[in-house]
Order: sequence, then C-alpha cells, then structure tokens
Amino acid sequence: MAAAAIASAPAGRDDFRRWRRRSRLIRQLRILLPALIGLILATLAGFVIHTTLTGAQARPDDADTPIQLVNPRFVGRDDKGRAYVITAATAVRDESDYQRVLLDQPALILDAEGENPTRIAAKAGVYREDRRVLNLDGGVRMTGAGLDFDTASSIFNTATGELEGQGQISGSGALGEITAKSYGVYDKGDRLVFKGGVRGRLDSK
Repeated sequence: MAAAAIASAPAGRDDFRRWRRRSRLIRQLRILLPALIGLILATLAGFVIHTTLTGAQARPDDADTPIQLVNPRFVGRDDKGRAYVITAATAVRDESDYQRVLLDQPALILDAEGENPTRIAAKAGVYREDRRVLNLDGGVRMTGAGLDFDTASSIFNTATGELEGQGQISGSGALGEITAKSYGVYDKGDRLVFKGGVRGRLDSK
C-alpha cells in the first residue's frame, strides 16, 4: 500500500502541473484573443472611415468635371438632302444647358458629297442640338466652291442648309473681291447675298 501511494504521488503532481499550464494558457488566450479581435475591428473601422472621407473629397471634383470628347464628328443632311459634316478638336456639353455643345476649333463642311464642298473653320463654336444650329466665332474662314472669305462669325442652320453671318466679311468670290457687314450663302454657295457697306472689285474676264 505504501509503495502504491508513493507511486501515485508523482503522477498526481504531473497532472496538477499540466492543469496549471493549461489554465495559464487559457487565461492568456482569454486576454490575447479579445485584444486581437479589437485590433482587427479598429483597423477595419479606420480603413472604412479613411475610404469614406477620401471618396467624399474626390466626388465633387469628379462630378464637376464635364465630359470631353476628342475629335468629335457630327454628320447629317439638310432638308434638301445635302450632306454636312461638323468636326472639332474637342467638344464639351454645357452642364447648365444639355442641348448646347461647346466646340473648340470647329470645322464645317457643306455639301460634303458634292463636287465643290464649302469648308468653314473657326476658333470656337456652339452647336445647339435642339435647334440644329451651329454658331461659329473667332477667325472664321470660308473656302471652297469658288469662295475665299474671312469673317467674324457664321451661323449655319443644319435643317435648311443656309449659312449667314454678322460682322465684317472680306475676301474673293467668282466675280472678284468684296467686303460687307453681313452676308448669306444659299443654294450650296451658288447664291451669295452681301449687305451693309458693300464694296467690291469686279474682275473682268
């Protein structure tokens, strides 16, 4: 009996030590695991807050930036079936008026499929899609179909195919040189109407 009691005593102490080690490990895990979970949650919360603030700051700039088209091309036909082409370096739609398209360095080709198309180029322009009207301003130059004129502005009605302008115009046509304060080009360039202080020099043939 004495030998059995002596043998069981070390085994009991080993079991007690193992139990103490497990208890100590469990206590440490109870502290470490919540702390680790808290750290993960704090990191996620910080990431979400940072992303939200960054997005809120960037969103107004993105929303205010207008969409820009590079080398846009508008094609169509007037009410007489004549083709026209409108191009530009860039085009931006007016945010306050969706029907207005602001053009940079626009160019217009009248009677694009004809034998003698007319080309009008300018520094800036505005195309109204609802009215089908193109306004050209700044260094407007009209060439082709026997015409070579410089003027301040031009208005092209894509529905009727008529081109008109207000402001000083000067250049040469089939009959010679001419200057005026306003003009109109009709019938694919076959009929030109000049008004206001018209002066010209006719070339005799």
